[in-house]
Amino acid sequence: MCEKHKFIFEWDKAYTAQLISKFEASPEHPLTEDVAPPEKGVYALYRKGVLVYAGKALQTTLKRRLAEHTKKIASRRNIRSEEMTCRFLTIDSDWFVRAGEHALIESYQPEWNASGFGSHVPGKGRPGIKTSKWDTDFPLQKKS
Repeated sequence: MCEKHKFIFEWDKAYTAQLISKFEASPEHPLTEDVAPPEKGVYALYRKGVLVYAGKALQTTLKRRLAEHTKKIASRRNIRSEEMTCRFLTIDSDWFVRAGEHALIESYQPEWNASGFGSHVPGKGRPGIKTSKWDTDFPLQKKS
């Protein structure tokens, strides 16, 4: 028997297709501290209309995670909060939140996901820790 007769349901591709379809149909909002509900889920940030970061809110909420990003962006140079928008989906299952973040990152390959933007940067300031691309491109504003 040849392989053309074999069917294997690829549930990961089905989940990704459904998630991306629902995600792209969700409204885009200005990025603010109160933009999202206090639920878990996945989200993406857009800068000037380009998806630049995808993440998840799992041990926290979408509201808290997007508020953290809003504050981080507001504290930086070379970027303005007004340039930023976001989309999000609430998801009940922890496993599907993880799978959703993976689907967004694999589908869009956002530039900031490899830049150091979303992390809380464990070890920041320790000797030998390289400055992230995010910190180089968008340094902290100088305090007056």
